[in-house]
Amino acid sequence: MDTAAPSTPASELATLAGGCFWCTEAVFLDVEGVLAVQSGYSQGQVASPSYEQVCTGRTGHAEVIRVRFDPERVSYRTLLEIFFEVHDPSQPNRQGADVGPQYRSGIYTHSEAQAATAAEVIAARRAAGQTVVTEVEPEHSYWPAEGYHQNYVAEHPNQPYCLFVAKAKVEAFRQAFPGRRKLR
Repeated sequence: MDTAAPSTPASELATLAGGCFWCTEAVFLDVEGVLAVQSGYSQGQVASPSYEQVCTGRTGHAEVIRVRFDPERVSYRTLLEIFFEVHDPSQPNRQGADVGPQYRSGIYTHSEAQAATAAEVIAARRAAGQTVVTEVEPEHSYWPAEGYHQNYVAEHPNQPYCLFVAKAKVEAFRQAFPGRRKLR
Protein backbone atom coordinates (compact mmCIF):
# COMPACT_ATOMS: atom_id res chain seq x y z
CA MET A 1 0.00 0.00 0.00
CA ASP A 2 1.31 3.45 -0.94
CA THR A 3 1.39 5.66 2.17
CA ALA A 4 2.76 8.77 0.45
CA ALA A 5 0.69 11.92 0.84
CA PRO A 6 -1.54 12.64 -2.13
CA SER A 7 -0.03 15.03 -4.61
CA THR A 8 -1.27 18.60 -4.53
CA PRO A 9 -1.82 20.67 -7.63
CA ALA A 10 1.00 22.93 -8.67
CA SER A 11 0.15 26.53 -7.98
CA GLU A 12 1.39 29.89 -9.18
CA LEU A 13 1.19 33.44 -7.93
CA ALA A 14 -0.22 36.51 -9.66
CA THR A 15 0.08 39.99 -8.16
CA LEU A 16 -2.37 42.60 -9.40
CA ALA A 17 -3.10 46.25 -8.55
CA GLY A 18 -6.51 47.44 -9.67
CA GLY A 19 -7.44 50.13 -7.18
CA CYS A 20 -8.78 49.31 -3.75
CA PHE A 21 -7.68 45.81 -2.81
CA TRP A 22 -11.01 45.09 -1.12
CA CYS A 23 -12.72 45.09 -4.52
CA THR A 24 -10.17 43.04 -6.44
CA GLU A 25 -9.89 40.56 -3.58
CA ALA A 26 -13.69 40.05 -3.58
CA VAL A 27 -13.67 39.38 -7.33
CA PHE A 28 -10.79 36.93 -7.35
CA LEU A 29 -12.06 34.99 -4.34
CA ASP A 30 -15.02 34.14 -6.61
CA VAL A 31 -12.91 32.82 -9.52
CA GLU A 32 -12.77 29.05 -10.16
CA GLY A 33 -9.18 27.83 -9.88
CA VAL A 34 -8.13 30.52 -7.41
CA LEU A 35 -6.84 28.85 -4.27
CA ALA A 36 -6.22 31.91 -2.08
CA VAL A 37 -6.13 35.71 -2.24
CA GLN A 38 -4.21 38.03 0.05
CA SER A 39 -4.46 41.82 0.11
CA GLY A 40 -1.17 43.64 0.47
CA TYR A 41 1.20 46.37 -0.63
CA SER A 42 3.89 46.11 -3.29
CA GLN A 43 6.43 48.08 -5.29
CA GLY A 44 7.23 50.60 -2.56
CA GLN A 45 10.27 51.84 -0.68
CA VAL A 46 9.11 51.46 2.94
CA ALA A 47 9.57 48.13 4.73
CA SER A 48 6.42 46.68 6.30
CA PRO A 49 4.24 49.73 5.61
CA SER A 50 0.98 50.39 7.40
CA TYR A 51 -2.27 51.16 5.61
CA GLU A 52 -2.05 54.72 6.91
CA GLN A 53 1.45 55.14 5.43
CA VAL A 54 0.41 53.73 2.06
CA CYS A 55 -2.67 56.00 1.97
CA THR A 56 -0.41 59.07 2.04
CA GLY A 57 0.77 58.12 -1.46
CA ARG A 58 4.38 58.74 -0.41
CA THR A 59 5.65 55.17 0.14
CA GLY A 60 5.55 54.13 -3.52
CA HIS A 61 3.36 51.12 -2.76
CA ALA A 62 0.30 50.04 -4.69
CA GLU A 63 -2.60 48.28 -3.03
CA VAL A 64 -2.39 44.80 -4.53
CA ILE A 65 -3.77 41.34 -4.27
CA ARG A 66 -1.63 38.24 -4.41
CA VAL A 67 -3.57 35.45 -6.05
CA ARG A 68 -2.51 31.83 -5.60
CA PHE A 69 -4.06 29.83 -8.44
CA ASP A 70 -4.06 26.39 -10.01
CA PRO A 71 -2.90 26.89 -13.63
CA GLU A 72 -4.59 23.63 -14.64
CA ARG A 73 -7.96 25.14 -13.67
CA VAL A 74 -7.49 28.80 -14.63
CA SER A 75 -4.75 30.29 -16.79
CA TYR A 76 -2.75 33.39 -15.98
CA ARG A 77 -4.11 34.90 -19.22
CA THR A 78 -7.69 34.34 -18.01
CA LEU A 79 -6.86 35.99 -14.68
CA LEU A 80 -5.56 39.02 -16.59
CA GLU A 81 -8.68 39.13 -18.78
CA ILE A 82 -10.81 39.15 -15.61
CA PHE A 83 -8.55 41.82 -14.10
CA PHE A 84 -9.06 44.12 -17.08
CA GLU A 85 -12.81 43.55 -17.00
CA VAL A 86 -13.24 44.61 -13.36
CA HIS A 87 -11.12 47.75 -13.16
CA ASP A 88 -10.40 50.83 -15.27
CA PRO A 89 -6.85 50.60 -16.65
CA SER A 90 -7.14 53.90 -18.53
CA GLN A 91 -6.41 56.42 -15.78
CA PRO A 92 -3.11 56.66 -13.95
CA ASN A 93 -3.30 56.62 -10.17
CA ARG A 94 -7.06 56.38 -9.99
CA GLN A 95 -10.02 54.03 -9.73
CA GLY A 96 -13.29 55.93 -9.51
CA ALA A 97 -13.26 58.10 -6.40
CA ASP A 98 -10.06 56.43 -5.13
CA VAL A 99 -7.20 58.73 -6.16
CA GLY A 100 -3.47 58.42 -5.54
CA PRO A 101 -0.52 56.32 -6.65
CA GLN A 102 -1.57 53.52 -4.29
CA TYR A 103 -4.61 52.97 -6.56
CA ARG A 104 -2.67 52.62 -9.82
CA SER A 105 -3.20 49.81 -12.27
CA GLY A 106 -0.36 47.30 -12.20
CA ILE A 107 0.62 43.76 -13.03
CA TYR A 108 3.60 42.64 -10.96
CA THR A 109 5.04 39.50 -12.46
CA HIS A 110 6.70 36.43 -10.99
CA SER A 111 8.33 35.10 -14.18
CA GLU A 112 9.34 36.04 -17.70
CA ALA A 113 6.38 34.00 -18.99
CA GLN A 114 3.98 36.13 -16.92
CA ALA A 115 5.59 39.33 -18.24
CA ALA A 116 5.21 38.09 -21.82
CA THR A 117 1.56 37.15 -21.25
CA ALA A 118 0.84 40.54 -19.68
CA ALA A 119 2.43 42.30 -22.65
CA GLU A 120 0.31 40.24 -25.08
CA VAL A 121 -2.94 40.92 -23.22
CA ILE A 122 -2.22 44.65 -23.02
CA ALA A 123 -1.25 44.79 -26.70
CA ALA A 124 -4.52 43.11 -27.66
CA ARG A 125 -6.52 45.57 -25.57
CA ARG A 126 -4.71 48.54 -27.10
CA ALA A 127 -5.24 47.10 -30.59
CA ALA A 128 -8.96 46.95 -29.79
CA GLY A 129 -8.87 50.67 -28.96
CA GLN A 130 -8.68 50.54 -25.17
CA THR A 131 -6.42 52.97 -23.33
CA VAL A 132 -4.18 50.99 -20.97
CA VAL A 133 -1.75 52.71 -18.58
CA THR A 134 -1.20 49.56 -16.51
CA GLU A 135 2.41 49.20 -15.40
CA VAL A 136 4.05 45.80 -15.80
CA GLU A 137 7.16 44.99 -13.80
CA PRO A 138 8.53 42.22 -11.59
CA GLU A 139 6.99 42.14 -8.14
CA HIS A 140 9.23 43.46 -5.39
CA SER A 141 8.87 44.50 -1.78
CA TYR A 142 5.54 42.77 -1.15
CA TRP A 143 4.00 43.10 2.31
CA PRO A 144 0.69 41.60 3.46
CA ALA A 145 -1.94 44.15 4.50
CA GLU A 146 -3.18 44.21 8.06
CA GLY A 147 -5.51 41.40 9.10
CA TYR A 148 -8.62 43.54 9.11
CA HIS A 149 -8.20 44.12 5.34
CA GLN A 150 -8.26 40.41 4.50
CA ASN A 151 -11.59 39.11 3.19
CA TYR A 152 -12.97 42.58 3.89
CA VAL A 153 -16.03 42.52 1.64
CA ALA A 154 -17.25 39.19 3.00
CA GLU A 155 -16.71 40.41 6.56
CA HIS A 156 -18.42 43.80 5.96
CA PRO A 157 -21.08 43.18 3.29
CA ASN A 158 -23.26 46.09 4.40
CA GLN A 159 -20.50 48.68 4.50
CA PRO A 160 -21.44 51.31 1.85
CA TYR A 161 -18.20 50.98 -0.15
CA CYS A 162 -18.66 47.21 -0.27
CA LEU A 163 -22.34 47.52 -1.24
CA PHE A 164 -21.85 49.99 -4.05
CA VAL A 165 -18.30 49.64 -5.37
CA ALA A 166 -17.07 46.13 -4.58
CA LYS A 167 -20.41 44.48 -5.30
CA ALA A 168 -20.54 46.14 -8.74
CA LYS A 169 -17.10 44.74 -9.60
CA VAL A 170 -18.07 41.24 -8.48
CA GLU A 171 -21.24 41.47 -10.58
CA ALA A 172 -19.22 42.68 -13.60
CA PHE A 173 -17.03 39.59 -13.26
CA ARG A 174 -20.00 37.25 -12.92
CA GLN A 175 -21.72 38.69 -15.99
CA ALA A 176 -18.61 38.72 -18.19
CA PHE A 177 -17.30 35.30 -17.09
CA PRO A 178 -20.31 33.20 -16.00
CA GLY A 179 -18.43 29.91 -16.46
CA ARG A 180 -15.48 31.03 -14.34
CA ARG A 181 -17.31 31.42 -11.04
CA LYS A 182 -16.55 29.04 -8.19
CA LEU A 183 -19.26 26.54 -7.46
CA ARG A 184 -20.30 26.76 -3.85
